Amino acid sequence: MCLCSQLSTTSWGWARPPGRRRALSCRTCCPPARPGCGTTRSCASGDYTDFYSSRQHAANVGIMFRGKDNALMPNWLHLPVGYHGRASSIVVSGTPIRRPMGQMRPDDSKPPVYGPSKLLDIELEMAFFVGPGNRLGEPIPISKAQEHIFGMVLMNDWSARDIQRWEYVPLGPFLGKSFATTISPWVVPMEALMPFVVPNPEQDPKPLPYLCHDQPYTFDIKLSVALRGEGMSQGVPICKSNFKHMYWTMLQQLTHHSVNGCNLRPGDLLASGTISGPEPDSFGSMLELSWRGTQPIELGIGQTRRFLQDGDEVIITGHCQGDGYRVGFGHCTGKVLPALPPA
Repeated sequence: MCLCSQLSTTSWGWARPPGRRRALSCRTCCPPARPGCGTTRSCASGDYTDFYSSRQHAANVGIMFRGKDNALMPNWLHLPVGYHGRASSIVVSGTPIRRPMGQMRPDDSKPPVYGPSKLLDIELEMAFFVGPGNRLGEPIPISKAQEHIFGMVLMNDWSARDIQRWEYVPLGPFLGKSFATTISPWVVPMEALMPFVVPNPEQDPKPLPYLCHDQPYTFDIKLSVALRGEGMSQGVPICKSNFKHMYWTMLQQLTHHSVNGCNLRPGDLLASGTISGPEPDSFGSMLELSWRGTQPIELGIGQTRRFLQDGDEVIITGHCQGDGYRVGFGHCTGKVLPALPPA
């Protein structure tokens, strides 16, 4: 995929010959599975950036920790906030996820402790792979940003909330995020998604000129998260959301990322941040679904969750629904393994 992503957008059509593009967009381009073959990542990313581009998610988290009057930080409506993630721990769907160990401070009146995270969470996200990159010192203008976006995948940005809470001041997430990020096994090219483009969200205040674009570049992608605990025969839906709820677009994310002259390279992965909609059942993290652990998430079989338990499997799915056909992203799954005991 990385070789393909380096080509110009006019060259990407080879993957979908004329007359077959709609048919190919309705199913995977992967060959049938063969005995002894496993699933691998579609691309080995050199760099990974995670944005924070859902207004509802940012507001929910802000209300929990700062109160309603300070739900959004002063910069949030002016730029797509992001941070540099850990590319080495991006794994393909189906890879087991080990509960992370770390330092945390569950009781503010006592010293910090070391141990396994007790507040292991999910983040429903999508991400895009960079196609052609840019040279160091040469920003990508927003009018050209679409030419640098190859395609999209589903993502689960696993998060240890207790580790994250203690470590994030003043530089942001570190060990609470870097232990694992799961993506779906194939990339859906942007060409296949263009029939599902929808108007961009209204942005008030209007962004600075370098972030303004008129062309629609938000997509109607239906997303679902299910949780299957040990002993359960199938996953129970806990969230249904949609990519169209994002406030900042991929064009704005990519342009802002390069505005200082940062060079993006083919195969770099840029993630949306948690995708939360306006309704409680569309919140894209257990932090929100349980409202910071105060409200149990009902699994409907006598079980509840506030955060993930060992043995839980998380299943993220997504698709675009056309007239008589569907463009699917496959599954993005991972099962939680117990933490390794301290050495």
